[in-house]
Amino acid sequence: MCGILGLLLHDPTVNAAPEICEGLSLLQHRGQDACGIVTGGPRGRLYQCKANGMVRDVFTQEAIARLVGGMGIGHVRYPTAGSSHHAEAQPFYVNSPYGITFAHNGNLINTTTLLQFMDAVAHRHINTSSDSELLLNIFADRLNDTGKFRINEEDIFVAVGGVMSQARGAYACVAMLAGFGIIAFRDPNGIRPLGVGCRKKQGGAMDWLCASESAVADVAGFLDWEDVRPGEAVILTRSGVSRRQVAPAARFAPDIFEYVYFARPDSVIDGISVYRSRMAMGNALAREVERVLAEKEIKVDVVIPVPDTSRVAALNLAQALGLPYREGFVKNRYVGRTFIMPEQQMRRKNVRKKLNAMALEFVGKNVLIVDDSIVRGTTSREIIQMAKDVGAKKVIMASCAPPIRYPNVYGIDMPSRGELVAHGRTTEEVAEAIGADLVVFQTLADLVSSVRQLNPSIEQFECSVFSGEYVTGGVDTEYLDHVENVRSGQMRPSTAGERDGTSLDPVTPSNGVDDTIGLHNTWKKG
Repeated sequence: MCGILGLLLHDPTVNAAPEICEGLSLLQHRGQDACGIVTGGPRGRLYQCKANGMVRDVFTQEAIARLVGGMGIGHVRYPTAGSSHHAEAQPFYVNSPYGITFAHNGNLINTTTLLQFMDAVAHRHINTSSDSELLLNIFADRLNDTGKFRINEEDIFVAVGGVMSQARGAYACVAMLAGFGIIAFRDPNGIRPLGVGCRKKQGGAMDWLCASESAVADVAGFLDWEDVRPGEAVILTRSGVSRRQVAPAARFAPDIFEYVYFARPDSVIDGISVYRSRMAMGNALAREVERVLAEKEIKVDVVIPVPDTSRVAALNLAQALGLPYREGFVKNRYVGRTFIMPEQQMRRKNVRKKLNAMALEFVGKNVLIVDDSIVRGTTSREIIQMAKDVGAKKVIMASCAPPIRYPNVYGIDMPSRGELVAHGRTTEEVAEAIGADLVVFQTLADLVSSVRQLNPSIEQFECSVFSGEYVTGGVDTEYLDHVENVRSGQMRPSTAGERDGTSLDPVTPSNGVDDTIGLHNTWKKG
């Protein structure tokens, strides 16, 4: 899961980097592994800063000051394909044709076919194992087919349409062409979110922003936020905005997990308030909890959320059931989201650093703990044990999402069936595995209804992690086995350096910025 952002200021003498940095900080929840910014300056020159680390650490005041130009794109990354090496930090860049930088949120499912095309037909070199770099080169190859000295908007629309005819999977993308403008597009199923907004300046001029979530636009004062439609391409230049449907209509199916967990509550995605959807999830979950508790003849004394994502749903659940709502866990906000930490041992270690239980809310009580979802079970197991350690009599776990039994192949790190605590287990077995006295899951029908009621025009959501039905097709047991093998390192894709016995890896950086963009950043101390 990643966050992407593009910004074009009408005044080219004002640097866009400070605002891009602020915008990326608002998207930090979408990726904490690496981040990057590339800006376009005078005469088409490009400037970049990217490295592993958080936004606040990578983009120092000095680094931002060296990012020149009135337009740029940014990215925050959590790797779901490829590795965590800093060479795979985005945005990516190719110099031919025209100088293109590129940032991507999502995951492709036909990378093997595309890599063969790159090698045998396009003759383009892929330097990393990231499918984002692969997608960039597909776009570059399509633009190269024009054979023109200078391209126009029509050429770009045709090129993006060509990308969509080749690439399968989930992708929301922003690209910047040196000296031209910014392009945003979204896969034909609209699985990953992306929107565009504008900000009026004096004299009727416009600044343009595209981003993964509308909260970025709200904070920066951009209005008229519109979602990029599935299969649509949007071109932003200082002359204005151009939009076109470049791919045939497909089943519109935004990922429902955005509303359950990933997106900020103050964002609106595809016309659906994330906050309101979580309120509805709490109301629906309350009905299921009431039914199960009556069946098991268990009385609950207090409702406690796992901060922060489940708070809204937990409060509505407590109100619906007439139960006290209490904040039983205190969160350390300087520890990242454990779900998107790359290693199981790291996730387990950081749960207790992240949360501390207040004994007075647990001692001698039957506690209903509400969480947004139960994925690997690591966080749930530690939280339940914390509650029991401070004196809880019984711990009932309620999940706003149904059991997650299948891998996500569209850009969320759920690649291995064996890592999912609900895979191959009944609800009772899940409870035993995480140490709960009882587990209550939201039903899939109630989850879909909770989100869809806010925008009935969306007929379907991408719910493969719950149902095992993948909206793009092309995902079978053989493909899932391949993905799991790649993730475990058994079939790690080779890089160019490994093929010829040399290494292309630069010295590990602490932080840095190039005056001009190249294969890697250049880092200098002192």
